[in-house]
Amino acid sequence: MGIVLTAQALLFDMDGTLIDSTEAVERTWRRFAARHGLDPAAILAGAHGQRTAETVAEHAPPGTDVDAETAWLVSQDVADTRGTVALPGAAELLAKLPAGRWALVTSAGRELAVRRMAAAGLPLPDVVVTADDVRRGKPDPEGYLAAAGRLGVDPRATIVFEDAELGLVAGRAAGGYTVVVGPHGGSAAEGRPRITDYRDATVADSGDGLRLALPTHAGVTL
Repeated sequence: MGIVLTAQALLFDMDGTLIDSTEAVERTWRRFAARHGLDPAAILAGAHGQRTAETVAEHAPPGTDVDAETAWLVSQDVADTRGTVALPGAAELLAKLPAGRWALVTSAGRELAVRRMAAAGLPLPDVVVTADDVRRGKPDPEGYLAAAGRLGVDPRATIVFEDAELGLVAGRAAGGYTVVVGPHGGSAAEGRPRITDYRDATVADSGDGLRLALPTHAGVTL
């Protein structure tokens, strides 16, 4: 069972959507938890899709220098990309997308986004919107609106690929058609088409837009 969608551009989250960086992410947050005597499970439960500084501010003990701790965490992330891989089929799908028809919208900083995409063997698009480029992170739609604007397309004519609640909320608030990647089961994923990876996805440029065919799980209400 599958669906065919049309759009002017595709907007992708990064971690969990195009790449699997779970091993590296967990190592970094466990280091942070150990530094402050915190429960790493509690941190990891809410960190996905959120900017690093926001997670630090939420969990760090009172009096912690959030900016300094965020900088330390980013340095750890940038230095440790071991185990970071592309989701199956992601490289093949991105290779078929015309320049100027897709963007990356991530809660990671720019340096980290560059390092992780390279570690996974994936190209960077012309438009990359990171945590460094927005005032408000996901679930605010600012990042997705910025990406659509830089691509010169109506955000309502985009397809947004996300794997986390905050990102799905952001994509929908921007006006994009959201597709869930992976097993996330939050309320923002209800009724949305879902893919596990990109192995059976196909895309074609019709000249006036993209035609995207996606395999989906049965039982999805469109």
